[in-house]
Amino acid sequence: MCEEHRTESVLGRPGAQRTGPPRSCRPAEARRAVERAVAERCRATHTQCDTEALGDALLVATELTTNAILHGGGVTDFRVDVLATGVRVSVSDRSDRRPVTRQPADPRRRGGVGGHGWPIVCRLARDVRVSALPAGGKCITAVVAFR
Repeated sequence: MCEEHRTESVLGRPGAQRTGPPRSCRPAEARRAVERAVAERCRATHTQCDTEALGDALLVATELTTNAILHGGGVTDFRVDVLATGVRVSVSDRSDRRPVTRQPADPRRRGGVGGHGWPIVCRLARDVRVSALPAGGKCITAVVAFR
């Protein structure tokens, strides 16, 4: 589950080999982990939470986990870290394929379902990195800046 945050992995070390079935991480669980991490940071530092950045981080976590499930063979690792400058969300999956922006079938973008997740992540995050994992698969890390 996506319950832990900060620098601890929810599902184990990225790229680590597993015995038995991998644990799942659904988008709703990822959102709850991001909310908890940001709320804990705000309580610990006695600061007002940036609700706009939190909303963006929630959407980024949703899109990354959804894409890992739909296109990457499932989530193999999920991490969320609250930095002084923003929220870092990292999602690993089994696929070596890098994300792509799908071109709409209709030039007016009518009737198309899906294909919006990666552009949303790239637009909302200040920094997005895709890294190959030693044991196969990839890790996508996106940082959503506080305002």
